[in-house]
Amino acid sequence: MTKRKKDETTPPVLGIKGLMRRYATLVALGPLDLEVEEGEFVALVGPNGAGKSTLLACIAGLLDPTEGEVRVAGARAGSMPARAATSYLGDEPVLYDDLSLEEHLEYVARLHGLTDWERPAADLVTRLGLEDRVDDLPAHFSKGMRQKTSIALGLARPFQLLVADEPFDGLDPPSREVLTDLLTEAAASGAVVIVSTHRLDIAERASRAIALFDGQITYDGPADQETMHKLLP
Repeated sequence: MTKRKKDETTPPVLGIKGLMRRYATLVALGPLDLEVEEGEFVALVGPNGAGKSTLLACIAGLLDPTEGEVRVAGARAGSMPARAATSYLGDEPVLYDDLSLEEHLEYVARLHGLTDWERPAADLVTRLGLEDRVDDLPAHFSKGMRQKTSIALGLARPFQLLVADEPFDGLDPPSREVLTDLLTEAAASGAVVIVSTHRLDIAERASRAIALFDGQITYDGPADQETMHKLLP
C-alpha cells in the first residue's frame, strides 16, 4: 500500500458519527464521533466491559449501530466495499478444521483476487514460526498456533483497515514482538491499524491511543509512555 496525500474531498479511512449501540435499555457504547486517517496505528485501551469489542465489531460490520453511522473509506460498515477494505481479527480464531494452513492461505488469497500470493504468504508463515506446519490441519493446533494462523490470514489479504481484538492473547513473547512489528509495518505502508490491548509494551508502540470507559472515549491522543502508564497501570 502506498500512502496518498490527504485532501478535503477524501473521506477518512474510518469515520464514525453519533455511534451508539444499545442492548435493550443498556447503552453499551456511545455516542461516539471519531476519525482515523491512513497510516495511523491506534491502541484501543480500557477495562473489561468498557465497550472495546463492541466498537470493533461495529467497525467491522459485525454489529449494526443502534444510532449513528460507521464508514470505512467512505462506505457503510458491513457493506461489500467496506468489508473488502477491512481485515478483522477477532478474539477467537475462526478456521476450517478440514483445510491445512496452506489451503487457508490460498483460499483467502483467491477470495480477494490475489495471484502473486505465495511469496508474501510464505514470509508471514516464516515470521510467525509456522513454516513447519503449513500442511497441518488447525484441528491439531494449540491455541497459540491457531491465533498465529488467524493473524497470517488477516495479514495475507489486502486491506485499508485492520481491526484486531486482543490479538496478543495466547502468544508467547517472541510472537508478540513479531506481531507488533507486522502491525507497525502495515501502518507504515498506509493502512489504518486499530488494536485493542491491555499490554503496556504493545500500546507504547502505537502512534495514537484511544481509551474507552463505560462506552465513552475518555482519552484520544498520543500513545506516549507517560500517558500509557496512566491508562494501563
